[in-house]
Amino acid sequence: MTADQASPNGSDASAISQNPDIKYLGRVLGDVIRAYAGEAVFERIEFIRAASVERHRGDAAREVVDLSLGALSLDDTIAFVRGFMLFSMLANLAEDRQGVATEAGALMSDAVAELTRLGVPKEKAAAFMDGALIVPVLTAHPTEVRRKSLIDHRNHIAALMKLKDQGRTETDGGDLVERAIQRHVAILWQTRPLRHERLYVNDEVETAIAYFRDIFLAVLPALYARWHRAFGARPTSFLRLGSWIGGDR
Repeated sequence: MTADQASPNGSDASAISQNPDIKYLGRVLGDVIRAYAGEAVFERIEFIRAASVERHRGDAAREVVDLSLGALSLDDTIAFVRGFMLFSMLANLAEDRQGVATEAGALMSDAVAELTRLGVPKEKAAAFMDGALIVPVLTAHPTEVRRKSLIDHRNHIAALMKLKDQGRTETDGGDLVERAIQRHVAILWQTRPLRHERLYVNDEVETAIAYFRDIFLAVLPALYARWHRAFGARPTSFLRLGSWIGGDR
């Protein structure tokens, strides 16, 4: 799939076209669709995408999109839905990365500087946080259908994109970074997006452990280290992790 104007919303399309990660991952996904579904399926998906954008802008009749969708076979319809589902996942990944990199005031030092500018000494801010308590509560509703394998491959792609940012061409294991990204996108394409079996509490626990390992444990030490540097003192632990897993069983 191509990233240009992939969203029917004009402002979203502009943001997408300016995000190099979305363009790159969109090209990788397009190559995967060609390789595993064929050029004809890729072209049909692209035609419907472009017609949908034109319809939203008033440049195409509704019938063009409706007829194109109606002409899809069952297999092509599944490929169409899967393609847009994966593009949305990869676009969200890229937007998350861009937000972390560019959001104004995102750095701890920026926040301290802004508080100082407003007349709030950093000692007062530190004292406030000493009494703060932030509790993210992890839960997984029984109706949750997204498979953990999708989340795992998404996280692998995010880690590989970080290596790519650093100018690395190989992983620690000697695999080519871009080839590894392509492989994980290809696996996503071949992975059933919905759960085939009922979700049990043990499945919820496994998903929560993945979040602990891949997100919280990877981020919290760096967060507290930045806090220490910004305020010149070791912070009181103001974050606790809660769980409601199995609470509705």
